[in-house]
Amino acid sequence: MKNHPLSKRIGLFLGPLLFLIIQFSTISIILEKADTVIGVALWMVIWWITEAVSISVTALLPLLLFPLFKIMPIADVGANYGSPIVFLFFGGFVLALALEKVNLHKRIALSIIKLTGTSPNKVTLGFMIATAFMSMWISNTASTVVMLPIAMSVITLLINDDDGFTKADKNFSLSVMLGIAFAANAGGIATVIGTPPNSVLIGLLENEYNTEVSFAKWMSFGLPFSIILISIVYLVLVKLLFPCKGLVFGASLSVISNELKKLGKLTPKERHVLIIFAIIVSLWIFRSLINSLLPELKLSDTMISIFGAIALFTIPNNLKKGDFILQWKDTQKLAWGILILFGGGLALAKGMSASGIVDMVSANISNANIGILITASLLIVLMLFVTELMSNVALTAVLAPVVAGIAIGLDIPILHLLIPVTIASSCAFMLPMATPPNAIVFASGFIKVHQMARAGIILNLISVALLIVLFQYIMPLLF
Repeated sequence: MKNHPLSKRIGLFLGPLLFLIIQFSTISIILEKADTVIGVALWMVIWWITEAVSISVTALLPLLLFPLFKIMPIADVGANYGSPIVFLFFGGFVLALALEKVNLHKRIALSIIKLTGTSPNKVTLGFMIATAFMSMWISNTASTVVMLPIAMSVITLLINDDDGFTKADKNFSLSVMLGIAFAANAGGIATVIGTPPNSVLIGLLENEYNTEVSFAKWMSFGLPFSIILISIVYLVLVKLLFPCKGLVFGASLSVISNELKKLGKLTPKERHVLIIFAIIVSLWIFRSLINSLLPELKLSDTMISIFGAIALFTIPNNLKKGDFILQWKDTQKLAWGILILFGGGLALAKGMSASGIVDMVSANISNANIGILITASLLIVLMLFVTELMSNVALTAVLAPVVAGIAIGLDIPILHLLIPVTIASSCAFMLPMATPPNAIVFASGFIKVHQMARAGIILNLISVALLIVLFQYIMPLLF
């Protein structure tokens, strides 16, 4: 058996040790309750960074430690793990599960690639658009896993052609592979359910600040930002870093056509899922309009999400045979750990608020004469570059409550600061370990770390600039 990494072994003991030192030290950092929450936060951050245990197991710590050390009663802590936002994401996961089960996500992806054309740059663009679109609705990991074998089939054609694997071929393969990973990261920004940090933020806003950002409202800035970022990624990859001038091939179209032929005609099950998917997305987008016309409904995004989930389990595809799209056993593949992670993040945020940490941060910031734009820029840079090294969900869970406190201290609307900082957690392009899509395409063997880092540092810096523009000019117009 392979040895457990030293970093994980150190982290396993360092987390609880720091907590005990803070908890039982005679020197108080802030106040007794606040010190306990800081100790719990440090314990969680160390376990999250080192991955000493599963990040979802780490998220259970508040459920034990907050009641034990009288921060909050267990019923109040537990309520965070059953927050409406957790169920919003649960419904999103079930929808993704259905799309994957009937292979509809693959059909959608292949159809998009086929539409974009067969020149090398257009093929790259097709892969990126298809991946980004899927990442809006299913996990960025799943969308990358679907696209990778298709991309590798196209690249294999280039390796085996008459002129061998030329520099132009290598540049094309780098553009496609990095394009898939980066589009998966950026695509999730577009919707509330596209990537977990978005939902962590929405949960924090509803739980702590009684502020709602609807699915449609998020898309009003998330989708344009995602499109702009993906366009820049495409231009940086194919025009600046990895141009493949002179490369001509038509075989890619045959690969895509063959893959579509393997799927055959649209099946009744695919049609069934497509209809439910279209209804749910339409309800999310037009919820405010529906509520204004039928105010007694009081539809929420979570209710719509759960309606979709129940429909997939209960509307029969063939009643006589008892054939439904999803059976409960299908949920074995569902990312339950992420749902617990949401709960842990919301519980930690509640603890920070209840113990006075957020108020203290607010007071200190309001007393310090730091420029609003400089503060916002530093927080965006911090979030973006630290997320290269640790889970973006975990990082958002820790930083979002603090950022909210900073916004209050600066006397600006919390949404103006929280949204750009949260989006920054999805803009990690530099390192293979930063996001699952980065790791998946790196494992293909077509990319070296220095190549990813070279493209990533440029895109990270561009992302910082875009997020500062979003903070300074777009957020005040929307909220």
